[in-house]
Amino acid sequence: MSVLETIAVILALAYLLLAMGQNRFCWVAAFVSALLYLVIFADVKLYMEAGLQVIYAVMAVVGWVFWGRNESTDTLPVTTRPWRFHAATLVAILAGTWASGSLLTAYTDASRPFIDAGTTVSAIICTWMVTRKILENWLYWIVINAVSVWLFYDRGLFLTSGLFALYIALSVAGYLSWRRTLATL
Repeated sequence: MSVLETIAVILALAYLLLAMGQNRFCWVAAFVSALLYLVIFADVKLYMEAGLQVIYAVMAVVGWVFWGRNESTDTLPVTTRPWRFHAATLVAILAGTWASGSLLTAYTDASRPFIDAGTTVSAIICTWMVTRKILENWLYWIVINAVSVWLFYDRGLFLTSGLFALYIALSVAGYLSWRRTLATL
């Protein structure tokens, strides 16, 4: 455990807690945490996870802008998708994982290239699902976070591994909460 990892975990938790309270400063915590994790993941040769942090940092800037411009409540409803959507999503995840993992294997010294690629490709797709309020995103996150617990533990990122264990529980809670909202529409 490094001081950098400790700070990144604290900021990631701050992001989550502030976002739950719909506080705009969650995006500041997310941005700084993403930049710290960019360095951390590159250092332990999880290059796809490092690249994902760039996407998260950009989303934090976008979130800061959008949350500051409009104080109205969110009216986008929670929806579900048919099995064909999820079959296509899984095929896309597998294809992206294979392509990215193959490139990492061939051109880098990446640690666990296919697992790193799989969690990253899945996270990008699932982040899009969150922006569209697709209920099943939480089920994907449960799997992604469970794999990430092992991956980060394997790389010696014990605090980050613990953070992702917490994310599993929060993903279950998010699914149940969004499912209740779906039932009331």
